[in-house]
This record gives sequence, structure tokens and C-alpha cells, in this order.
Amino acid sequence: MEFGICLQSIVPVRAEPSHPSEMVTQLLFGELYRVVERTNLWSKIQLVFDNYEGWIHTLQTHLIEETEFHRLTASDTPLTVDLVQLLANETRNTIIPVVLGSSLPGFNGQRLLISGESFLFEGTVTSTVDREIGSGPALSLQMRKNIVENALLYLHAPYLWGGRSPFGIDCSGFVQMLYKLEDVKLLRDARQQATQGEVISLLAEADAGDLLFFDDEEDNINHVGILCGRNHIIHCSGKVRIDALDHQGIYNEELRRYTHKLRLIRRVI
Repeated sequence: MEFGICLQSIVPVRAEPSHPSEMVTQLLFGELYRVVERTNLWSKIQLVFDNYEGWIHTLQTHLIEETEFHRLTASDTPLTVDLVQLLANETRNTIIPVVLGSSLPGFNGQRLLISGESFLFEGTVTSTVDREIGSGPALSLQMRKNIVENALLYLHAPYLWGGRSPFGIDCSGFVQMLYKLEDVKLLRDARQQATQGEVISLLAEADAGDLLFFDDEEDNINHVGILCGRNHIIHCSGKVRIDALDHQGIYNEELRRYTHKLRLIRRVI
């Protein structure tokens, strides 16, 4: 098996090995993957973060040795928390823009080393210091607060099927990235995320940061968002937005109608 890491800002991952194929997700800088199949021009990969599979163009792959893959996988991996920031490849004398939630495996506070290449990053990153309050209710409350605050960084980001960045994101990518920033792994699609955590029976019992799932007329879960207040949800529908919420679902005040039917509430942290 071959192994790789994303060393570009954003790489599209497609359902099939062709450019016209739908984009099902995105790789962000620093995310690791396994190569499970190859053609002349395309590589089918499995992301380490969520085990999601899809195809990337061979020109956008960056293969690394298995020992380097395991070293990086085991390394502390802070995430970038600026909307967009520059990262310098000092070895190649190039600059790479990285977006919110990109990974910096092995980062020592200023630099990271990947396959002998040195990268300099002087932006803001997540810190394990915040976790020193311990476990239990205090940690959970802080993480929930962080999720809601970070959600506002994506406000008005345009909807993009398969997107995971502030420049284009879908509903499940949005909540996945917010939990990633808290070092919590959610699966990629809304229907997969709906299997994680514990069920909350009533909206009145839900807390900020809980996941809210919605279904279509065939009872298939097709949308997810995050509770950001007792009667409000932040979610990506057309763009990342805040809407009114009640036990029926999401009420869009601009359209003056319900747009999504509430199906399920789950608590992950």
C-alpha cells in the first residue's frame, strides 16, 4: 500500500476517476491518506481522518514513505484557526495559502518537517493547553462554546457540494470541520454522522453544539446543522446562516416558511 499527504491548499476528491465526476469531499493541507487503487491518471484514496474514499488526480498526490506516514500520524497535529494564512515551504522557497482547519502534523510552534522538507507557519493554531481544564462537564462546556464561536467564522460561506473550507462548504462538511477543530472526529456525510453520539429526545433538552438532523419526504436524512441557541440553528443551506428553529424544523424568516423537517438530535460531546 502507498501513503500520501496533502501539500496543497485544497484538493478535490471525486466520486469517480474523472474531472467531470462530482466532488464528494476535499483534502485540506496536512491531511494524510492511504492509496487503495491507482490508474494512470488517478489515485483512489482513503482519508485517515474519517476513512472517506474517493479519487484525486495523480498530479495532486504527494506520496511519502510508510515510516514517515506513521510518524506523522502519531504526531501532535494542531490545526490552523485563521480563515486563511500563508505557509512557507522553506526547502522549495514557495508559499502555500492554507485555510481554516488545515492540519500541521508534527508542528513545533513554528515549523513542521515533512519528508525532509521544512515548512514555516506563523499563524494561529489550536492548542492542547485548552484541554488542561480536565475532562467532564467543564471540558464539554468549553468545547461546545468553541464550536459555536468557530461556527461564526464560517458565516456566509457559500454552499459547495463536497466542500470543507470557508470558500465553499456543505452542511456535513461544516459540522465535521467544527468538531475537527475540537479534536473530535465526525464521519463525512450527514446520514453517517446521524449514527454517532447519543440521541436527545426533545429539543428542549438539547444544548448548544448538539447536532440536528433533518430528513426529506422519503425519510432519508439529508441535512445537518448545529444548535447555537435555544431557538436557533447555524447550518449551511445556500450559505452558512443562522435560522429560527422549533420542534417542527427550520423556519426561514426570509422565505416565511419551514425549509427543513427535524428528524433527530444527537449529542457527541
